[in-house]
Amino acid sequence: MKKSRKKLSFRTMWKIHGIIFVSPFLIGFIAFFLVPLANTIFYSLNTVGVGDQGGMTFEWNGIQNYLDLFRTEVTTSNTTMIRLFTEENTTMLISLPLIVVFSLFMALLANRKFKGRAVVRLLFFLPIILGIDVVINMLTITVGASGGLDTGSNLLAGSYVTIFLVRTLNVPMRILYPIMSYVENIFDLISQAGVQTLVYLTALQSISPSLYEVAKMEGATAYETFWKVTIPSIMNITFFVVIYTIVDLFLKSSIATEAYSFAFKQGKIGTGSALSVVYMLNVILVLAIAALLLRKVVKKNEK
Repeated sequence: MKKSRKKLSFRTMWKIHGIIFVSPFLIGFIAFFLVPLANTIFYSLNTVGVGDQGGMTFEWNGIQNYLDLFRTEVTTSNTTMIRLFTEENTTMLISLPLIVVFSLFMALLANRKFKGRAVVRLLFFLPIILGIDVVINMLTITVGASGGLDTGSNLLAGSYVTIFLVRTLNVPMRILYPIMSYVENIFDLISQAGVQTLVYLTALQSISPSLYEVAKMEGATAYETFWKVTIPSIMNITFFVVIYTIVDLFLKSSIATEAYSFAFKQGKIGTGSALSVVYMLNVILVLAIAALLLRKVVKKNEK
């Protein structure tokens, strides 16, 4: 008699498929990032110099590079590292909801049915695919100079809305300034929301039309349908969009530039490596907090 093969459960197959899916990333991370990451941590715990006959010399100093980083070292703009991290995290927290909400809004517009929708999508997504910098440069040339795009700063700073928010509601300028900067630099906002818009558009098109038909039959308004059908259906995608946006914002952070300046311009490889390690831990902490909060929201909606 032939022995019957034991079939794998659905959950086991699901895990195997997940491992196969992420295996290219794991192979790439081990092959190209694991060794540089270990070297960066090693450099951050040493005073790195150049030997008399070439090569690098290492003198163990423990966490001294980390202590000097926040005690004595300053950035290229003569600000402390604590202030730099505070400003970058604050900017990220303000930029994150703006980008996520804007990308969802643009995806909702692109997903609506109207004549010429394919042409509108092409015109909207083509600059994102080709590179928004080209479009910005063309618009800058059309305006006449790069300074022409920066004149909105004084205009918004002196507007009635800003005066009302500052004087009447006592909203601090450190909170208003990043928001005003995004309003003034709308093309930068579009460029940062391009991938997220594509992801949201795909998610919206994957929602079953029967859900909207049931909501309509139950007499739900467009507002109720949006919050009871659309938003719960794309919560998992929102989780991905938020994580992607956080990583993308941190990759464009000026902290990476400061780490490069310490290591390669000032010759302080140990300090630059320490800044890179602290920067990486800061990103991991923010991602962990965001993932924890979003997981709770997703589980709450599933219930």
